[in-house]
Order: sequence, then C-alpha cells, then structure tokens
Amino acid sequence: MSTDADVLVIGGGLTGLATAFYLKEHGATVAVLESASAPGGVIATRHRGGALIEAGPNSTLDTTPLINALLDRLGIRDMRSDASAVASTRFIVRGGKLVALPTSPGAFFTTPAFSLRAKLALLREPFVGRAPAGTEESIAAFVRRRLGNEFLDYAIDPFVSGVYAGDPEDISVPAAFPRLHALEQKYGSLIKGQIKGARERRANAETAKNTAGSFSFRAGMQTLTDALAAAVGPVQTGVTVARVASAADGAFRVEGTQQGAAFVRTARAVVLAAPAYAAAGLVREVAPSAVPFLEAIDYAPIAIAASCYRRSDVAHPLAGFGFLVPKKEQRRVLGSLFSSSMFEGRAPEGSVLLTTFVGGKRQPELAARSDSEIAAIVHEELAALVGAAAPPQWTEITRWRQAIPQYTLGHLAKVAGLEAAERSSPGLFLRGSYRDGVSVGDRIKAAQANAAAALQHLG
Repeated sequence: MSTDADVLVIGGGLTGLATAFYLKEHGATVAVLESASAPGGVIATRHRGGALIEAGPNSTLDTTPLINALLDRLGIRDMRSDASAVASTRFIVRGGKLVALPTSPGAFFTTPAFSLRAKLALLREPFVGRAPAGTEESIAAFVRRRLGNEFLDYAIDPFVSGVYAGDPEDISVPAAFPRLHALEQKYGSLIKGQIKGARERRANAETAKNTAGSFSFRAGMQTLTDALAAAVGPVQTGVTVARVASAADGAFRVEGTQQGAAFVRTARAVVLAAPAYAAAGLVREVAPSAVPFLEAIDYAPIAIAASCYRRSDVAHPLAGFGFLVPKKEQRRVLGSLFSSSMFEGRAPEGSVLLTTFVGGKRQPELAARSDSEIAAIVHEELAALVGAAAPPQWTEITRWRQAIPQYTLGHLAKVAGLEAAERSSPGLFLRGSYRDGVSVGDRIKAAQANAAAALQHLG
C-alpha cells in the first residue's frame, strides 16, 4: 500500500504536536489530525476586558533542559515570561486563613503551617524503613507512614489536588510520583534522597519540581502550541476519526469525517495522542486488548473560574503564586492562582486576576454546576479567604468534564497492558497524558521518546 505519510498523529494537543515536531525534525513525513476547530488541546489563551485568561495550564515548571531546547528550535525562547519573585511564596489554607508555606529548612521550623509535633515528626523520617520492593502504595499511605497525618493533610493532600485534582488515597506513588518512590527505594529516606540525589539531578541537568521556577509566555501558554502547529505544518482540524485499521502490509488506514465529508488517510505508523477515553473507541479493531486498559483510566472534572476584581476590592496583598485548599478545611474550591501577581500583563491597570479551580475528585458535582452557580461559589470562597469585599467585574468559566487523568492504584499495570497491545500491533503508539506524567515538561519529554520509538519502527 502506498501511504500518505510516514506517521499520522491523531490528536493535536501538546503531546501530538511536539511528537510531530520531533518526527519532522528527523525527516519523517507527518500529518496531524485534530477533532477541534483549532490545535492546542487543553492549552488555550483567551482575552477579555484587557485581561489574559488561560483555559488550561497557566504556567509550567522549568524542570528539564529539553524545554528550552525546544523553545530555541521554535524561535520562541525570547517570548518566555518567568514568574515574578513574589510567586515563590505559596499559600495553603489552614484554620480558614492563608498561611505561607516555608521556602527554606530554617523557615520550616518557624512556620505556623505545621504544628511542633509535625515538625518533630520530620526528624524521625530518616529512620523509617523503606517499603518492600514491589509494593504499591497510595501517596496517602506513603506519606502517612513516613511523615504522619498532618503532612498528609496540609502538604500532600492539597498538592495532589493541585497537580491531579485527585484523591491522595487513590493516587499511586510509583505511577504518579516515580521519583519519590525511587528515592525511598534507593536511599531508604526522602531526606537522604533529596540530599544525595542532587548530584544525579545535576548530572542530567534536570531540576527537581519543588525547586524549579515557573514560566509562561508574554502572550500566554498558547504561544507554545501555536509555534508547534506552525512548525509542523497545517494541522488538519475538524477531523472526527472513527476507525484505525491495519493493512496486510503493516500500514495503517485511518477513517473518519472532516466537516461532514468522508476522510481516509494511510500511514506506516500511527501515534494516537488522544485522551484514553477517546483512544479506546478507535483501536477496537487494530488493538482490541488495549481497550479495557484505556477504558479503565479515570479522569477528574474541573471547572476553572477566571475572576477579575478591582484591586481596591481585595484585602489580601496577593503577593504569591496562589493558594491550595486541604480537604480537611472543607471548602468548595481546590485552590486559586494569583495570576496577575505571577506574570505582568494578566489584568488591566487597577485590577487583579484570580484563577480558581472547582471540582476534581474531591467534589466532582461542583464542576457540573451552572456557570452562575460556579461564579457565586468562587466569589463566596474568595471573599472568605482573600477578602474580596465586592463582586468581581466579571468571571469567565471554562469547564473540562474529563480534565486530568488519574494515576490511581494499579495504573502501572494498565500501562503494561497498553505496552503489550502496542507490541501486538507494531507501528501503533498509544501515547497521551495518561502515561509518563501530566505536566508540560513531562509531555515534552514524552513526545521526544514517542518520536524516537516511531522513528525506530520506520527504520
């Protein structure tokens, strides 16, 4: 069979676009198929009333040199906007008030964020034994065992909600936090591992997520996906893929519709960079063994409320990154970013922009409320927590019914099942944020690996 391209990439989000970019850099012919009207996936930047709103990720951590290397090749590194100095301060809610998290070992022992008992409990961590090899623990069980309940409640629980919008009782340590798991297994202690592991991180030029700086772009995060889409070439949008089939000679046939017309493309390899729930419906013929594993991957729903307030109506100085809310505080939001404090140009003069997250696995029903109900909930919470004395000038709601894949207990077994399905259908690559991490840096690293695997298949 003669083919239209070496590789068809199904899904024009960050994973698909970056994978296509790396493939094209190495001389492969690539076509990207996207169901939405524009590429970018969950990364989307909007403007309203002089404010810059992010519908998805508001920033990313500068954890790997691959990020800047990619930005250099795209010619957009000078468009980066590093987070302000005040953004190094992060808050949690404790006792109904915002409390700054410590940023140094010395500050830890004086912070009111944790009790004296919790601080003293940290001293015993180096003497807690490692879990038996092969054990899969939830992050809640892991932290409870090594650091105690208070660290779980006021450090890890809000952190897990901030990253995955998930429940720490369900999230798997080796799947979602593989480096944390590796530190314990290798060094027997997180504290020892942080100290001794620093040498390894320097050797591979990577930065730990807890110390990495945040950045965006002056024109918003969509700068990255727009640049990738332009470099890859015209992304075919409005394509509804219905079927991926294999041909006798090992090639692949992709069928669907584009703006109502029948659509057929062929390629030597297919990278399916769609969410797991979408991928499951496309591979029933070509990789049926993958379907139950894809269908078993759960997603958390999220509603994002961008609220623009007059600066004079908010009592809190907002000198920080934002705040996260522990489940123990029993509030109706997961947290809020001080968007206009993090980056310049996010709100008009005399105003502030707050980006607040609702729902997740903690309260999924709230993410399904109407826009007006979500806006009211967010304002009531911001009134209580940051002293928003008057309603916002406006609130814009973005909702994602299936926002963030959950790396729950048993997730690595699901990934192993997907890998076995890929081996049974050479040239098909099932790749998305449900594998190898959910952050922007994780997706760029994964895209490079995706391209390498596809190139190896192409020979």
